[in-house]
Amino acid sequence: MTTTVIVDRTSWGRLRVTGGDRVRFLQGLTTVNCEQLADGGHGWGAILSPKGRVLAIIDVARIGEAFVIACEPEITDKVKALFERYAVMDDVTFEPITGPAHQIWENAVDVWRAPIIEGSNDHSRDDREPQVEHMRIRAGFLRYGVDVGEDNFPFETPITQFLDYGKGCYVGQEPVFRVHAQGNSAKTLRGFVVDGQAPLAHGAGIKHPAKDNAGVVTSSVIDGDTTLALGYLHRTCWTPGENVEIDGRRAVVHEFPW
Repeated sequence: MTTTVIVDRTSWGRLRVTGGDRVRFLQGLTTVNCEQLADGGHGWGAILSPKGRVLAIIDVARIGEAFVIACEPEITDKVKALFERYAVMDDVTFEPITGPAHQIWENAVDVWRAPIIEGSNDHSRDDREPQVEHMRIRAGFLRYGVDVGEDNFPFETPITQFLDYGKGCYVGQEPVFRVHAQGNSAKTLRGFVVDGQAPLAHGAGIKHPAKDNAGVVTSSVIDGDTTLALGYLHRTCWTPGENVEIDGRRAVVHEFPW
């Protein structure tokens, strides 16, 4: 039975984006189709380099005539600097937002779907608590610098579910569209249920019967008698339900969410 988890997002970076060019600016810089966001709607996406690599994972929400950008605290300054770098001749302003905020996760699907809500909640949990980590990993929710970084493409991660291939041009679009057309991503992020209660090191190797160097672990958390983990797998080894070996232990491959 899934227990509702309320996650504290007070420490997350939040920017209110306003100005006459706000829609065009965000449409051309992020993977989110901002033109299609309804008032009160939101969507997860990325800011990419011109070569299509992930520079930041962000949530974009449309609130009235403004957009609110949210991201992990570790990349708040980076996101703001990227916005300011690209806003050369655009009529846009960026206003930091402070104060309490939270998300409500009823299940693993909600982790990527639940909006970030302004205001406090007496039941909010720190996002590093085990119960939050359990649901985060089952959803494949990314921590920047841990599960994804500047070496990754968005289509290697769960962000692929939000990529809109009918959207207009944006920074990094060409390599993303090319790989989508060719269907040849070399690796993807998967979930694992691993035998045993010992945590796994970031970067621990993953072995598959057909390939010794099949992938690497990015995150893990102990869950009862097993360990839940995230990791990248080569395209020849990423089939859900298959067994792999991590740190000498059996692990079952899962697709998100599970």
